[in-house]
Amino acid sequence: QVQLVESGGGLVQAGGSLRLSCAASSIDFSSTTMGWYRQAPGKQRELVATITSSSSKNTLYTNSVKGRFTISRDNAKNTVYLQMNSLKPEDTAVYYCSALGPYGVTYWGQGTQVTVSS
Repeated sequence: QVQLVESGGGLVQAGGSLRLSCAASSIDFSSTTMGWYRQAPGKQRELVATITSSSSKNTLYTNSVKGRFTISRDNAKNTVYLQMNSLKPEDTAVYYCSALGPYGVTYWGQGTQVTVSS
């Protein structure tokens, strides 16, 4: 079965940086669009960034993180990353890794907490 395991979350002061990692297994990783979503308390889950398969590696970001966050992938390690710089308190949320599988099925990781203090 598909497994997505996130790591790298934690507590950081405003202006700081974190790098999230998501290790995928049991999936054709190099052909799979990967993404990061987040969900803050009392809010709906929202898209943060996506990256398409290794052949194109097109990226997409929600406006609020453009210029601060960078999504990347290492196909040799079946891992997708989210580098987060200039973090703000409003970035506080649980961050989820996602994989867009065949037939439109989306797989999710368990989530990792990111807390940005002011």
